[in-house]
Amino acid sequence: MSVEWAFSSLTELARGLSERRYSARELTEHFLGRIERANAKLHAFTEVYSEEAVAQATAADRQRASGMSLGPLHGLPIAVKDICDIQGRIGMVGSKAWETRRGKVTSTAVARLLTAGMVVLGKTHMVEFAFGGWGTNPLLGTPWNPWDLSRHRVPGGSSSGSGVAVSAGLAPAAIGSDTGGSVRLPAAFNGIVGLKTSSGLISLYGTFPFSKTLDTIGPLTRSVPDAALLLGALAGQDLHDPGTCGAPAVVLPDLDAPNVMGMRVALMVEEQWPERVAPAVHRAWHDAVHILRQLGAVVTERVMPFEFSKLAHLCGQLIASEAYATHRAYIEDERLAIGPQVRARIVAGRQVSENDYFKLRENQRRAAAQFVDWMGDSDVMLAPVVSIPAIPVDEIDENIALTAFTRPANYLGACAMALPAGFSPDGLPVAIQLLAKPFDEQALLRLGAAYERVTGWSRRSPLLDKLFARTDTSS
Repeated sequence: MSVEWAFSSLTELARGLSERRYSARELTEHFLGRIERANAKLHAFTEVYSEEAVAQATAADRQRASGMSLGPLHGLPIAVKDICDIQGRIGMVGSKAWETRRGKVTSTAVARLLTAGMVVLGKTHMVEFAFGGWGTNPLLGTPWNPWDLSRHRVPGGSSSGSGVAVSAGLAPAAIGSDTGGSVRLPAAFNGIVGLKTSSGLISLYGTFPFSKTLDTIGPLTRSVPDAALLLGALAGQDLHDPGTCGAPAVVLPDLDAPNVMGMRVALMVEEQWPERVAPAVHRAWHDAVHILRQLGAVVTERVMPFEFSKLAHLCGQLIASEAYATHRAYIEDERLAIGPQVRARIVAGRQVSENDYFKLRENQRRAAAQFVDWMGDSDVMLAPVVSIPAIPVDEIDENIALTAFTRPANYLGACAMALPAGFSPDGLPVAIQLLAKPFDEQALLRLGAAYERVTGWSRRSPLLDKLFARTDTSS
């Protein structure tokens, strides 16, 4: 085994498999060993499919040996957020009240990963019912941000376990969901790549609903090309989900040597930022502007026709309203083991009247059209992801507008990506965010891959020697 496997990209691991330098079974056992060693501390996984994963990997090796490879993802391990059901498997959706709930179907997202030949290592922890950006879960436990093993820091949510698993090298990639930032926030706090896809691009069939209007599935990975690989496997129309029927086919760009010369990048003027940001976050954003210009992109500061803070608030109302519609039958039952903060957020949706709801939806349609018009010939927009690096769990301040920079993308129907962009003075990751018009993931991937190549931030990993001293000593 090699410790390098833990922090290799899917692309690199796929190359090793195709060159027969190791087997899918060896890879899978390596990651299972890391999970066994570290999960008690990091709390990333709710359930690990050890025997099943080894069986899948063994089958993949046999298929590859027979000349029947299913493609570049065949035999590579992945983790799945516990919002995506697998038939017959425990699916708690982050809730202690649902400890015995089992999936009645296998979600299309998971089914497509299996069709591509990927090996599912297990399910990852999440914020209860996906309603929370810090990543905390008071009843089932909060995953531990691996960039600081001495103090429990927020992992970001709601795809908390997925972010921690990839960052700590417990899985080379993971699936999350993003309704108001739930892929991008854990990516930012954990120093990895998180892609929030366009609504309707990836089927939600078999994914437990949070906000039916805003929910999306997206990958958390170690690199932009890895996100592209998973997007290619996950995207596509699904008769089980009518929302996918109008989505265009995904055309993935060539990311081996991405050329961004002449790409147009819009900058929101700082006076319009919805939150003041920490110096390290501002520096990362400022450096990104400089780097993109050096790469040949045309970066222009532009005044937006709406306020991000207002869009974030409207998005929050829409989320709460739709979440309450889903959970209204039991959310106010105090006998159920539901976290008090999540319960309060969902119950707040009761205040949104039917008339208010339709106004929210109509405003959303107008704002989305306005965004596309404002973007014009711009390819992407550059912004922060979150205003601060990961803070200690015991210092969480609910007055911080954590999703001020992320929720607007969901409300506007945009696609967006979080990219590692440096570190704070105390060694915590910071990130930048790229936003693009609906179904223009190609622009995000091109610009993101070019930025990633010249910065190298995605190749950094947390120091976890104390956790893996005995696991990774063999050669």
